Amino acid sequence: MSVRELVVLGTASQVPTRHRNHNGYLLRWDGEGILFDPGEGTQRQMLRAGVAAHDLNRICVTHFHGDHALGLPGVIQRINLDQVPHEITAHYPKSGQRFFERLQYATPYRATVSITEGPVAGDGVLAQTPSYTLEAHGLSHSVETYGYRIVEPDGRRMLPERLAAHGIKGPDVGRIQREGSLGGVPLDAVSEVRRGQRFAFVMDTRLCDGVYALAEGCDMLVIESTFLDADEQLAVEHGHLTVGQAARVARDGGVRHLVLTHFSQRYSDPDEFERQARAAGYEGELTVAHDLLRVSVPKRR
Repeated sequence: MSVRELVVLGTASQVPTRHRNHNGYLLRWDGEGILFDPGEGTQRQMLRAGVAAHDLNRICVTHFHGDHALGLPGVIQRINLDQVPHEITAHYPKSGQRFFERLQYATPYRATVSITEGPVAGDGVLAQTPSYTLEAHGLSHSVETYGYRIVEPDGRRMLPERLAAHGIKGPDVGRIQREGSLGGVPLDAVSEVRRGQRFAFVMDTRLCDGVYALAEGCDMLVIESTFLDADEQLAVEHGHLTVGQAARVARDGGVRHLVLTHFSQRYSDPDEFERQARAAGYEGELTVAHDLLRVSVPKRR
C-alpha cells in the first residue's frame, strides 16, 4: 500500500531551541523518501522518528544557510556507513557547489556510496519518475534559494455505472484502459481524469512569483512562516514570510493542507500562528508543525 506523508524532523529557524530542532523534513512518496533541508541534528532526529538512511532517495536543499544544510555531513556519512544500495540524488543551488562539496567531505570517512549530484541552475524540471515530476522555482532570499514542487501525473478514474451501461466488465476494463477504446467505446466515455497530487516545499523567501507558482493547486504546502504579522517589516528585511502572507498564498492558490513551519525563537505561543493564519482567510486543513510530527498528504478528491 502506498504511503504519502510528511515526517517533520525539525521546525526552528536560525537556531535550535529546547523544543525545536533545526529544519529537516522527509516526504514519503510511495516507495521513495525525499529529504528536504537537513539542518544540524537531522541524523539524530531521523533516529527518533524511525527514519533510516535506506529510506532516502533524494536530498533537496533550498539554500546553504546553516539551519538548512549543516546536517548534510552526518546524513551523507550515515548513508555511506549503512551502505545504502540504491541511487541517492542531491539537489541544491548550483551557485553553492563549493558549499555542498565542503559539507560532503567535512571530515574523513569511508565512502561506499556515490551521491549523484543534481545542482539547480534555474526554474524547471529536475527529474521525472513514473510516480512524480520534481520541479524547482527560484525564491527571494539573501542568497540563491529554490523551492521544490512534486507533481504526480494525472491518471484515470473508471466509472462503474458507465462501464455497466456499455457492458464492459472483467478483463475488458483493463483492456480499454490500455488501448484507449473498446468496440467503438472511447475511454473518455467510461472514465474521468483523476488529477495527480501535488506537494510543494517553500523556505526562506519574501513574497515573489516563485512562491505563488510553487503553491498553486497543491494538496500539501509546507511553507516557512518565520514571523508573526506584527513583524512584517523584519520579514521583508531578512527575506522571510509572515504567517499571514503564507496563509494568503495558500488561500489564493487553493492549497488543501497548509503546513506552517520554520518559526523564530522569539515566539513562545504556537497557537498564535494558527489564529493569524485563519484570520488571513485560509479555510483548508492547517497544521502548525512541531518536531517528529507526521502529516498525511490529503487523499485524492
